[in-house]
Amino acid sequence: MTPDSVMNLGEQALQVTVLLSAPILLSALAIGFIVAMFQAATQINEQTLSFVPKLLIIVVVLSIAGPWMLRLIINFTRQTYLSIPDLIG
Repeated sequence: MTPDSVMNLGEQALQVTVLLSAPILLSALAIGFIVAMFQAATQINEQTLSFVPKLLIIVVVLSIAGPWMLRLIINFTRQTYLSIPDLIG
């Protein structure tokens, strides 16, 4: 196992991690921003107000993007397992 193969595997793992987390984080960020704008406009300072919309949008995003995310992680795992002989030899 060469240092280049380790770096390549680590880079692929980070790319998959970013791809898996991006839809959830970006949707929660957008909802958080919208709720913050609403709170600023109405001067409602309830900190728990943003929790429920974020939770709902995360559930929606996971239900929509879940199959794609599952395929992505399965393909990465399969590719990693199949490349073990090349990494060892």
